[in-house]
Amino acid sequence: MPGAEPVFRYTPEGQSGAARAGRFSTPHGSIQTPAFMTVGTHGAVKAMTPEQLRGTGAEVVLANTYHLSLRPGAELVAKLGGLHDFMRWDGPILTDSGGFQVFSLPDKEIRDRGVKFRNQLDGSSMELTPERAIEAQNTLGADIIMAFDECTPFPADESLARTGVRRTLHWMERCLAAHANPEQALFGIVQGSVYRRLRAECARELVDLDLPGYAIGGVSVGEGHELLCDITSFTAPLLPDHKPRYLMGVGLPEDVLAAIGYGIDLFDCVIPTRYARSASVFTVRGRIRLTHRRYRRDAYPIDPSCDCATCQAGFSRAYLHHLYAANEVLSAMLASVHNVRFYQRLVQGARKAVLAGEFERYQREFLAGYATSPQGSRTARARKGRKAR
Repeated sequence: MPGAEPVFRYTPEGQSGAARAGRFSTPHGSIQTPAFMTVGTHGAVKAMTPEQLRGTGAEVVLANTYHLSLRPGAELVAKLGGLHDFMRWDGPILTDSGGFQVFSLPDKEIRDRGVKFRNQLDGSSMELTPERAIEAQNTLGADIIMAFDECTPFPADESLARTGVRRTLHWMERCLAAHANPEQALFGIVQGSVYRRLRAECARELVDLDLPGYAIGGVSVGEGHELLCDITSFTAPLLPDHKPRYLMGVGLPEDVLAAIGYGIDLFDCVIPTRYARSASVFTVRGRIRLTHRRYRRDAYPIDPSCDCATCQAGFSRAYLHHLYAANEVLSAMLASVHNVRFYQRLVQGARKAVLAGEFERYQREFLAGYATSPQGSRTARARKGRKAR
């Protein structure tokens, strides 16, 4: 209808330095940014129900196109009402293209047409192309879908990275041609490894396509915190101010805060739930491992300052220590609720600070407290190492 508002719109709401706060509208609701997207690889966040996830303050969830295409299949999901009904999640959903998973497989064959690989379930030969990646995502029905790109490994020489950029841009054009659902926002992905000239070239070509949003890929693949910061701080300003910016696969709290400071809006990572399953939980004083013997008689909640359902219900560190020792599935459930809420509090606090014009202060005070962990965050360990030298 003429004059109707676009389905997808990023609305800036505040800025503090380069850090931004805004709102991104989708057909299944708006996302307040900065936002951390919890990962539900197979259409489910591990050890959490949709109700528990919503209770943490999460507004958007990420699902994995590659895995859902293998099992149960995008067509079956569509027949059962689409991914939102299938997952029983009524908020926004983002699906990746499956590219990262395919490029992580052994014995894949990368060509300009696409990637050939072995089905990890039955060993059959398969091929993923830009067209098939978009078709699967159109069928699944997520709100935000990702272009099929070549995820350059780290380290990579400039020649390999240049080939990755060329394919990423070529595949982006094919993704656009194949995209058939205007109610899904197709994001492009900036590649280029650690090479600024390639990042700038890739960003420039993608921005010319006027996409609904842009992601920075090829980080969090082993390059370390300093290079991650260098890539992100260089690339983020190359992307439009009026479109959402998504840093893929990041990360630890210190990485997230650094990237928010460079102007990133969206994040995703498996860390909160993966760490929870191995007894690592986040507190405002840093990360602790609940299987450590010091917590066997500890009556405190995971984090006395936390408002998550686990801490507010009074589950003690000692009880969680016992659950992990007994291999009880409740341990992962309680710790996942806490960790996911920790990340939501982190980005919600950052948003509030941006709106107040005090993001740098928020970041500085958070990291000062977080680095005092007895077991140490990565920031604390790095500082300790520098002092030792």
